[in-house]
Amino acid sequence: MSKTVEFFFDFGSPTSYLAWTQLPKIAAEAGAGIVWRPFLLGGVFKATGNKSPVEIPAKGPYMLRDLARFAERYGVPLRFNPHFPINTLHLMRGAAGFEGDPRFHDYLETVFQAMWVEQKHMGRPEVVADVLGAAGFDPADFERRINDEAVKERLKATTQEAIERGVFGAPSFFVDGELYFGQDRLDFVAEALAR
Repeated sequence: MSKTVEFFFDFGSPTSYLAWTQLPKIAAEAGAGIVWRPFLLGGVFKATGNKSPVEIPAKGPYMLRDLARFAERYGVPLRFNPHFPINTLHLMRGAAGFEGDPRFHDYLETVFQAMWVEQKHMGRPEVVADVLGAAGFDPADFERRINDEAVKERLKATTQEAIERGVFGAPSFFVDGELYFGQDRLDFVAEALAR
């Protein structure tokens, strides 16, 4: 593969979900690889003073309409989660814990679908256990992974790296060291991969 795109994402971000639905196709068309970078958006927000656009009264309603427009353009389902914002610490530890595992992409699909299609309250451990169990994951194995100190440290390190590289929100992408922010910048990502 000639190029790679780093994809910094958090399950709590609906725009990360939208990017996830499109990025594999964009990368495949460019013959590029994806480096999956799960990180903690809350940690980035705290470090940068940023916050979700949905929390800004004048911007929130617009963003919800815009999300629906992009979902329609992409031909994917999106149902805004009524439990938003959800604490995704355990979900993101899960993503870090499944990195390199053959079921990593199954895990991503399961959690993104539960969050942004099925509107599950994925901040509740019992809901997460039910969702993962229904998808063929062992909830006890999930608990073991998210409580592994190496997994915790990897997620912290990726989050710190994101901050140091100028990331301020999700999704964020890097191609050839250049930062692109937002799923609405995927056209620039595609152009960078094609160069």
